[in-house]
Amino acid sequence: MPRPTPAQIAYGSATVVFSTLAMLLLSQAGSGLGVAVIALTALALGLAVAAAVGLRTPRGRAAAATPPSQARTPAHAGRAAAGAVAGEHSLHG
Repeated sequence: MPRPTPAQIAYGSATVVFSTLAMLLLSQAGSGLGVAVIALTALALGLAVAAAVGLRTPRGRAAAATPPSQARTPAHAGRAAAGAVAGEHSLHG
């Protein structure tokens, strides 16, 4: 199981705290059962937000991580496509 990132912890914790306060103020729950239901609901919401933050990936990083395909290299490029520089001497003759 992977460890949560700092962003997941921050967003999840903030969601739990603020949603708990908002629900307690809006519902004006006075009984222990009402407070427990609100706390469990806020905890579930915080876990959902933390999981959603973990699913998002930056668009640029995902595109940059994929290596270029060899099929895109022109066949006539020859040694230049393989990394050899024109005019550079080779040890292989």
